[in-house]
Amino acid sequence: MNTSLAERPSGTPPVQRKPPRPDLLHLVMVGAVIATLVSAWAIDFAPTTLLNGLDEVAALLERMVPPRLDDPGRIGVLAIETLLMAVLGTVLAAIASVPLAFMAARNTTPHPAVYAVARAVITFCRAMPDLLFAVLFVRALGIGVLPGILALALHSIGMLGKLFADAIEQTDPGPREAVRSTGVGYFREMLNAVVPQVIPSWIGTFVYRIDINLRMSVVLGFVGAGGIGFALQDALRGLIYPRALGIVLVILVIIAAMELVAIGVRRMLLSPTQSDPRRDRIARIMFSGSIIALTIAAFIALRINPWSLVTWVGPSVEVFARMIPPNFGALGGALFDAAAQTVAIGVVSTAIGVVLSIPVGILAARNITPHVWVYWLARGWILLVRAVPELILAVVFVAALGLGPIAGTCALAIGSVGFLAKLVADAVEEIDPGPLEAVHAVGGGWWKTLFSAVIPQAMPAMVGSSLYLFDVNVRTSTILGIVGAGGIGYLLFESIRTLNFDVAGAIVIVIFVIVYAIERLSGWIRSRLV
Repeated sequence: MNTSLAERPSGTPPVQRKPPRPDLLHLVMVGAVIATLVSAWAIDFAPTTLLNGLDEVAALLERMVPPRLDDPGRIGVLAIETLLMAVLGTVLAAIASVPLAFMAARNTTPHPAVYAVARAVITFCRAMPDLLFAVLFVRALGIGVLPGILALALHSIGMLGKLFADAIEQTDPGPREAVRSTGVGYFREMLNAVVPQVIPSWIGTFVYRIDINLRMSVVLGFVGAGGIGFALQDALRGLIYPRALGIVLVILVIIAAMELVAIGVRRMLLSPTQSDPRRDRIARIMFSGSIIALTIAAFIALRINPWSLVTWVGPSVEVFARMIPPNFGALGGALFDAAAQTVAIGVVSTAIGVVLSIPVGILAARNITPHVWVYWLARGWILLVRAVPELILAVVFVAALGLGPIAGTCALAIGSVGFLAKLVADAVEEIDPGPLEAVHAVGGGWWKTLFSAVIPQAMPAMVGSSLYLFDVNVRTSTILGIVGAGGIGYLLFESIRTLNFDVAGAIVIVIFVIVYAIERLSGWIRSRLV
């Protein structure tokens, strides 16, 4: 996957983009429309279906009001547990990703074979959904926070390893040549010449990943991997909807607070002051100290034996080995029907998400929004939607609309608004102000400015981000079946629950092939358009 705006943590310089090729862009748009119509037909999704289900959704929301917390102390403990899981999982992933990144960067890898293996590991970790890792680790290690932490860590390596390696490949070779001329070895050369150049980028990526992992850790409790998601799942299973809404509101507060903290940290660490380099150094020392303190607190509060970070390998390998050889014949055509349904859910939800997200994203851009109140309303809506993980939305829609792909499609479509609208807003805020001023100078109004100066400049970023959203939605749709929202996830969960690991092995391979194929396809299209 190419590094895109969607993968670029805020705080890094904007990317200069070339205009998209009109002929290929039109071809992609026509293909997207055809794929959406075919996918909607395949899963029996129609606007009337959704409109008819709005009454059920409204009735479910009424049953959730007023929200309540029956055991605030326990919920508070689980909330802290969720935050510490996210921090510890990200720290472990960063520790593993640093050496992996040096092996996966073309300009620092010791051998082409090492490069190929390192890139394969990164790709595998990125392609496998975190909840899939969690399901397997729970089966291998039992219910608890350790499977959740390991799942977050392994999945995070897919992002951190790739972006760390990309940062290394973009370093200036001059300092390396100067250090090498002194006769030092490979490790001293990397430490003295490469690491200082990549630290700012690595910090931004690390902070961004903590934000992502906090959202992920919320839903790991659905499969017994610790965190506040376990309490939410318990409330939903018991049909105690006011308690479920109370927990969801706690989750919203946690994620919103974490996002604000992340924004502040990125601004403090990634906006150096030439006049006061001492301040920058102190800020980074404080950040490092805080991460170390939180990591130690995580080991203590979560009761994680450091030795368990080594001993997990044996039981996990034993479970994973039981998936080989995979049994593709047990499910027959149902396996590939479920796989096709997963892709269809991803296609339809992405199409709906794009249609809903672009207007919201434009209104949430500070340089183009028609009024400051519109800006804050749009930004608030984006923050609210982003704070609710798609799996929780899927649970709500399953309860309101029933089992099946319609619930999964609705959940992903709404989740897409929070994901894509933010990227669109950020892209619009980074456009060149010159064309906007030119339109204003000739008396052009807001709509004229939008269509003449804003959309043409932001189109490459919108296309790239939309393709990346499709990639993300297909990954997410592979696990929505765990809560009955359609797709291949239900078959996977059932095969593991019934100890049919050879069948689970076949499903895992199919999931990997789907996600990897979609990733390569969307990456290829982005490379031609963006």
